[in-house]
Amino acid sequence: MDFFLKSSLVIKFVISAIATLSFPAQIVAQQKTSYSKQIEIVYNNIFQHFYDSSRNLFIEKKPLKPDEKPYSYLWPLCALIQAANEREVLEPQSQYMKPVIQVINKYYNKSKPPHPGYESYLMEAGGDGRFYDDNQWIGITYMDAYNRTNDSLYLNLATEIYGFMMTGFDTLAGGGLYWKEFDETTKNTCSNGPGILLALQLYNATHQNNYLDTAILLYEWVNNKLKSPDGLFFDHIKLPSREIDKRKYTYNTGTMLQSNVLLYKITNNKKYLNAAQQQAAASLNFFYKKNLFPDNYWFNAVLFRGYMELYKVDKRKKYIAAFKSYANQVWNKQRDTNNFIGTENIKTLIDQAAYVEIIARLQSLK
Repeated sequence: MDFFLKSSLVIKFVISAIATLSFPAQIVAQQKTSYSKQIEIVYNNIFQHFYDSSRNLFIEKKPLKPDEKPYSYLWPLCALIQAANEREVLEPQSQYMKPVIQVINKYYNKSKPPHPGYESYLMEAGGDGRFYDDNQWIGITYMDAYNRTNDSLYLNLATEIYGFMMTGFDTLAGGGLYWKEFDETTKNTCSNGPGILLALQLYNATHQNNYLDTAILLYEWVNNKLKSPDGLFFDHIKLPSREIDKRKYTYNTGTMLQSNVLLYKITNNKKYLNAAQQQAAASLNFFYKKNLFPDNYWFNAVLFRGYMELYKVDKRKKYIAAFKSYANQVWNKQRDTNNFIGTENIKTLIDQAAYVEIIARLQSLK
C-alpha cells in the first residue's frame, strides 16, 4: 500500500474515531432531566401512606402524635390539589384532581351565608375556623384548572371563594385582608398576595373591572405596608399596634412576584415587569444558599410559581436553573430510603405534595 493511500486511511480512521467519541458527548449535552419517575414515586407514596381509603380522607403527617388530630387540616390539601393540577397539565386526559376535590369538599361550610367557604378542619369534626389564605390557594388552583379545561365548575367555585375572601377586607391600617375570619389581630402578605392573584385570574377570565380594581387595591396596600427595603416582603402587620413582623418567607415574595407579572401582562406597564425582575433577583440573593432554598418546600413551590410566570415573559433561565439544582439536591440528599421527602423523622403530606408540584412544573418546561 503506497504512502498516500495509507495516509488517507489513517486520516479517515482518526476522523471516524473523533466522531464516535464526540457523538455520546453530544447526546449527553442534549439530554434533559426527566422528572416523570420521581413524580410517580412521590405521588404514589402520598396515596399509599397518607390516604385513608376507608374514610376517603388524608392524614397530615406520619407518625402522628397521640394528641394530634387524625386527619389533615386544609392547608396540606391546598398543596395537594395544586400538585394534582400540575399532573393534569402533564397528562391532560387524567383525573388527578377529582379525588382530592372530593376530600376538600368535606371541609366546605355552606351554613355561613352569604359567603360559604372552606373550614381549616373537617366539617364532620366541627371545623376549626376559616382562613382566607387557605381558601385563596384553592381558588387559585381552581382558576388554573379553569384556564386549562374551560370547565365552568372551577370558575364558579373560585368566584364563590372570592366573595368569601372579600368579607376579610376593611380599611383598618389603610386596607388589606385579614388572615383569619373573625380574627382582627393581623393582616398578612400571605392573605393579600394570593388574594391579588385570585382577583387577577378572575379578571382575565371574565374581564370584569371590579376584579382588577380589587387586585390593584390589595397590591398597593401590600407594597405600602409590608414591602421591605430590599424589595422582598415582611410577613404581617399586627393590629391594633401596627407593629410589623419582619420575617421573610419565600411564598410571600412568590405571590407578589407573580402578581407583578400578571399585572404587566394585563396593563403592559413595564413598572410591574421591572418590579418582578427586581424581586426575582433579590429573592434569589436572599433565599438561595448552596443550591438550596429554605426548609419549607411548599413556601418554595409558591416562589417557583412566580419564577415560572416571569420566565414566560423574559425567558431568563437563571431562576429555573436554580430550582432544577434545588430539586436535585432535595431528591439526592433530603429523601429517605422509603422515598419520603423531608429531613425530619416525621414526614408530612404538604412536603410530599409541594415537591411533586415543583418537579411537575419543571417537567412541564421540557
